[in-house]
Amino acid sequence: MADAARSTDRFEALDITRKLAAICGTPFARFAGPADEVAGRTARWVAVPGGPHAAAEVLRLAAAHDLTVVPRGAGTKIDWGAAPAQVDIMLDTGRLAGVWHEPRDAAVAEIGAGTPLRAVQATLARTNRRLPVDAPSPGATLGGVLAADESGPLRHRHGSPCAQLVGVRYLDADGELVSVGESGTEALGRATPGSGGGRASGRGPAGDGGGGAGSGPACAADGFGWGADGPAGGAGGDPGRGGGDAILGRGEVPGLDVARLLCGSQGGLGVLVSATMRVHAVPAGRLWVSRPVWTPLEVHDLVRAVLAAGVDPAAVELDLPVPVPLPRRRIPPTHPSVVNRPDHPAVTGRPAAGSLVVLLEGGPADVTERAERLTAVLGAEAIVSHHAPEWWGRYPFAPGDTALRIEVPINDLHAAVYALRDATGGPVPVRGSAGAGTVHAALSGALPPERVASILTAVRSVLIARRGRCVVVAAPAAVRRAVDLWGELPTLPRLRSAKAHLDPHHRLAPGRLPGGL
Repeated sequence: MADAARSTDRFEALDITRKLAAICGTPFARFAGPADEVAGRTARWVAVPGGPHAAAEVLRLAAAHDLTVVPRGAGTKIDWGAAPAQVDIMLDTGRLAGVWHEPRDAAVAEIGAGTPLRAVQATLARTNRRLPVDAPSPGATLGGVLAADESGPLRHRHGSPCAQLVGVRYLDADGELVSVGESGTEALGRATPGSGGGRASGRGPAGDGGGGAGSGPACAADGFGWGADGPAGGAGGDPGRGGGDAILGRGEVPGLDVARLLCGSQGGLGVLVSATMRVHAVPAGRLWVSRPVWTPLEVHDLVRAVLAAGVDPAAVELDLPVPVPLPRRRIPPTHPSVVNRPDHPAVTGRPAAGSLVVLLEGGPADVTERAERLTAVLGAEAIVSHHAPEWWGRYPFAPGDTALRIEVPINDLHAAVYALRDATGGPVPVRGSAGAGTVHAALSGALPPERVASILTAVRSVLIARRGRCVVVAAPAAVRRAVDLWGELPTLPRLRSAKAHLDPHHRLAPGRLPGGL
């Protein structure tokens, strides 16, 4: 409270506090405390608006006083990525919650940004449905998951949460409420430019949108950095002459590609109010087929075999912890899975380094039949279980670690893991979606920043030729300040154009996006 009052004229600070209280209600507006920080940057005020219009008023107040705004959900990923240059108002989305417009037979549901993902799943489960979203952060809100484009094991079949987004309501930097795409039970694409399907008003023409479906949706930072291909089908241009069209091209659904830029943007392009997501029936049968693995190269061979087996996996996950010597049974050297490989660790008895686990979903009989086919492919050591392993859907890093995310074509995942081991001088915990080429790794938080920087340089030099990347997801403050979190980002000019179009005054989470945007 004292810091906020000192950094702004005392009377002005009290006036802003009173105005926030008038907008949100007295219990829901206050000076920030020590715990109200974003990647180490402390906020000055916390506002918890009770609805979209109140949130819009908070943004208009911020614009009138030239204040910055950073959205916060449950705060599970508040320390991910770069620290913002300044946090004046922390806009807590906790009261923008609820599952709306979700009739029993609907294929979509509109969900408030502040709704905890667990609450969403519990509500949908009453009608035997679910979101195919299983973000690992416990307690995360849907808005927080989308803001980080955070994915779990189900990304293998269903793609990222951004890929499942069919409509959105968000607030732009001026506090204008924008509705795009499908909202609740409205037909996707029913809106036309100028009829409310694109931007209601503000910069750029109504319905300014992006390229077609292409190979996937456009995501702003895609979890702290645009993908190698950037927005799908988008063409660069002068944002001053064509609004969103100049940034992304013309899309089938007015404005939806612009809305999808919010995914992974950490609140730097807009404040999410609600999202309309695809929902699916809860699968009647689920089985996990696991097999111990010893080397990244073996993982490469097994993943290829799994994907070629025609078993339609819902997830293909890898866990490679730092090995701990444990006794294990050997298999005969004449077994088909190790024939002509007498030095294989399964024969010599060397402890397994980790495990590869495949999730199968569908009808009970069908899942059982596919599991039998898969065990034949994976060999004698494959095990079928009705329960996920303990590590399933969890990150390999802990608070205080330097957390990395590696994305690479699946045929080169083993090369990325070997490169990381070579750079660090030993095994590193690695876990994630081997079937999608996206894994996380953990470096000790005790490593000095210059050592982390050298590891990143070595790994990125291997990945760049393989169209892969290595991103620092979270790190101790000293490391975060000293290293390049994103690495080379060819689509940075396009991201800069998007920021200039959607937040020209840099009021929304300034500095959270790549390039200090």
